[in-house]
Amino acid sequence: MTFLSSLVVLLLTQPSLASRLRAGIFDDTFSGLYKLTPFDWALLIPYFGTLFILSIYGIHRYEIIRRYRKYRCNLPTVAPRQFEQLPRVTIQLPLYNERFVVDRLLEETCKVDYPRDLLQIQVLDDSTDETHPYTERLCNQLKAAGHPIEYRHRTNRHGFKAGALQEGLESATGELIAIFDADFIPPTDFLTRTVHFFTAPDVGVVQTRWSYLNKEFNILTQVEAMLLDGHFVLEHGARCGSGLFFNFNGTAGVLRRAMIDDAGGWQHETLTEDSDLSYRAQLNGWRFVYVPALDCPSELPVETYSFQVQQARWSKGLTQVALKLLPLILRAKLPLRVKVEAFMHLTPNI
Repeated sequence: MTFLSSLVVLLLTQPSLASRLRAGIFDDTFSGLYKLTPFDWALLIPYFGTLFILSIYGIHRYEIIRRYRKYRCNLPTVAPRQFEQLPRVTIQLPLYNERFVVDRLLEETCKVDYPRDLLQIQVLDDSTDETHPYTERLCNQLKAAGHPIEYRHRTNRHGFKAGALQEGLESATGELIAIFDADFIPPTDFLTRTVHFFTAPDVGVVQTRWSYLNKEFNILTQVEAMLLDGHFVLEHGARCGSGLFFNFNGTAGVLRRAMIDDAGGWQHETLTEDSDLSYRAQLNGWRFVYVPALDCPSELPVETYSFQVQQARWSKGLTQVALKLLPLILRAKLPLRVKVEAFMHLTPNI
């Protein structure tokens, strides 16, 4: 006997079971309009509000891709003009307890191809460990060998990196300031491929692309490289190519000294002093140039904790810049598309 025929016999011989089954099928308990309670609203409003906000930022990512595809041809590869007389350049190397990379940094920086009478190398050391005496001794050796290098050590870390850079400007002789963090390797032709963009008097910053020495070290470094490439290839490419504001990344770039002074110098109210200076300068009319054709090798964090600290610093710093500068940006006489992009750039970490 099949299951269906057995069920029919059971229903015919048990009328009470059949009536209960019908009542369950046609139960109208939930057929009316359900009235949401205050507790329901307390859950649904934040939930769908968050989804709406995330969807806006998600759509913005698609807009970044669209802008990149449309405007990437506008990105420069070489400077349109060249200096007849090269400007003086100061290379600033901020350090903090970086004993194991300082040899490579100084060695590669001293190899930079630029007239020695127009070059100054500042080592701005805030170290509190054995990096300080070791680096000072190394700088003295390089200076004795004829390299235009000077060593500055601070006993207090007032302002951290921003404070070190600002104090370094007090003795900087260059019209242009190149900055490299300790885990970067300046290419030999870095200055010869960037300084000529400053023939345009309104150019305040030339930012180059980061590349990675240890990209294949582990899965974490591969993911970090992918995230940073999204920033340097897509975001910088889209913003620079379409004439929007974008930020100097704190290293692997060249800044005009007059621009730094005009924007109010390095300030340390935020953890991302580079983004802070970038937006203040662009509000004053300075133009930034992104050169993706020139890459500067760097090292990625290989441990999860270091990566977390880095991301937390960047996230909090951009939010601090948003709180500090967004009111000025929104009140400034700027095109609406510039204001919208600045808002979308500075606020997603909230």
